[in-house]
Amino acid sequence: MTFHWQGLDIAILGPACVAGLIVLSTHVPLGKQVLSRGIIFIDLAIAQIAGLGVILAQYLGIDEHGFGVQVAAAIAALAGAGLLSWTDRRWPEYQEPLIGTLFVLAATGGLLLLANNPQGGEHLKDLLVGQILWVGYPQLLLPALLSAALLGVLWWRRGRLAGVWFYGLFALAITVSVQLVGVYLVFASLIVPALATAGMRGRGRLGAAYAIGILGYVAGLALSAVLDLPSGAMIVWTLAGVALLAQALPAVRRSHPAHAAPGGVFELGDGAR
Repeated sequence: MTFHWQGLDIAILGPACVAGLIVLSTHVPLGKQVLSRGIIFIDLAIAQIAGLGVILAQYLGIDEHGFGVQVAAAIAALAGAGLLSWTDRRWPEYQEPLIGTLFVLAATGGLLLLANNPQGGEHLKDLLVGQILWVGYPQLLLPALLSAALLGVLWWRRGRLAGVWFYGLFALAITVSVQLVGVYLVFASLIVPALATAGMRGRGRLGAAYAIGILGYVAGLALSAVLDLPSGAMIVWTLAGVALLAQALPAVRRSHPAHAAPGGVFELGDGAR
């Protein structure tokens, strides 16, 4: 195995780390809500719908690096979120299978649009695993502002989101992140830190989840640079590895759902339908 130590270049890894912080800033508290609602795959569905918006915009000839693609992704994600908000009210008992069905429709819709595109395979790969190592600081300004605004709304609502509020904010957060880090890493950023700290309560849980996410991103980026492996896929694995290692810490281990007392109230990021 060859090690590429020259890959540890702060000029490349710096913007990528900032991109990871932007994604984690909203995904950690929203991930707690996803777990509490029991709709684990909503992030995959909304991310795939946002990705379908990107593919459709490119199919229609819109510049893939232009503002129009961002608008298309946001419109698609908000439309999907609106549909899921409606089904949540009408058929709440079937929400999870409906989310899965919407994910499959969006994924196969993207495949159909890319079927005759010579670069279709590359576009699909970028959408799924992302290109986090290729982001630059100017590209991160708008996502940072949007994420700050979303965090402001979360603080204003005291983390208690329901109905359209939850689905709308979720769609916008996914739109910001999916083009930075890809569908797979969006899912991992939402679920892995939240799942690793599922038994904890209060601000301690939020801080622990952020710490797991940050360590996972930094370790994944460093390893992908040194080993010359895809960064998005490596970060998914390091997030899972850090989450497993966190279970060895006494505070996290004692808070595991198997040992935690039932009941309790949700803090920032938790909520009910």
